[in-house]
Amino acid sequence: METILAAQFRQTSYPVADSSQIAPVRRAAVDLATGLGFDETAAGEVALVVTEAATNLLKHAGHGEIVVRPLQQGAVHGIEILALDKGPGIRNLAASMADGTSTAGSYGAGLGAMRRLSSVFDIYSAPDRGTAIMMTLWPRDTAHAAQAIEWGVVCLPMHGEHVAGDSWSLAHGATSATVLVADGLGHGPLAAQASEPAAAVVADAPELSAAELLHDAHAALRATRGAAVAVARIDMLHDTLKFAGVGNISAHLFLAGERRQLVSHNGIVGSNMRKVQEFDVPWGDHALLVLHSDGLTARWHIEDYPGLASCHPAVIAAVLYRDFSRGRDDNTVLVLRDRRGA
Repeated sequence: METILAAQFRQTSYPVADSSQIAPVRRAAVDLATGLGFDETAAGEVALVVTEAATNLLKHAGHGEIVVRPLQQGAVHGIEILALDKGPGIRNLAASMADGTSTAGSYGAGLGAMRRLSSVFDIYSAPDRGTAIMMTLWPRDTAHAAQAIEWGVVCLPMHGEHVAGDSWSLAHGATSATVLVADGLGHGPLAAQASEPAAAVVADAPELSAAELLHDAHAALRATRGAAVAVARIDMLHDTLKFAGVGNISAHLFLAGERRQLVSHNGIVGSNMRKVQEFDVPWGDHALLVLHSDGLTARWHIEDYPGLASCHPAVIAAVLYRDFSRGRDDNTVLVLRDRRGA
């Protein structure tokens, strides 16, 4: 079972509001890629992708945001790039993906180059809904095995902070997955001191139930200011999801055309956690789970974005972050999809 911890794969956001900001984000992405073992050619491809994405943000939306994070699969490292804007959107996405196409409101030849250079590429755009692009790049000749769970995340600190007070962790294998999202009280480094030990309990014992992991997090956070924590344990052999939460982590399950909100109890993990209750709900092929901290308003409806639910989970997380961030707190949106039958 592979385990991913937010603290090891932090994201960084770079605003792009004028041409002078393109070079810094390109340099940061290339430095990250080089540090992850990309050779000169692969690092150059990262530079090209980031330059195209940032240039398009300015040209077609006026401003936007590039979010970058490292990736890992086994011993191999990669890089993920999200390009987000609230511009007019692309009215004919299929035509815009063709090289040489460039019309008002479209992204032209840059999209084709970005897609070719990416190991995984996905995009969501609609008239008056802006554009969100997800690209992952890996060193050349890197093979990736298909996985039962597809996932994506945005986890960023509030403006003015350098460390997010939110954290998350994910352990997944061929038939199961365990995911945890934690929001340390407040924000910044002291909040991170509460959220990160909570996330680490999944790495220590991912096979435990959701309720047991919540109790372990409670013990781990005794010396901290505490956190809101939610845990979901997915069993694909029996098509069940077991959920336990304390505090204001929101959890939404989409299955067979229906949306179900999963219930957390009041309290603070590490402090006054009065009640832990584990809920057992159905899971299945193509199920979609969205977990987020209260840095995201609850007033989102995925049906307001036709086609978004079928996008890569990283694109879904990015669009929700872009459009529903409160702007005054750390923000985590983590999305998982069951890929069976895909």
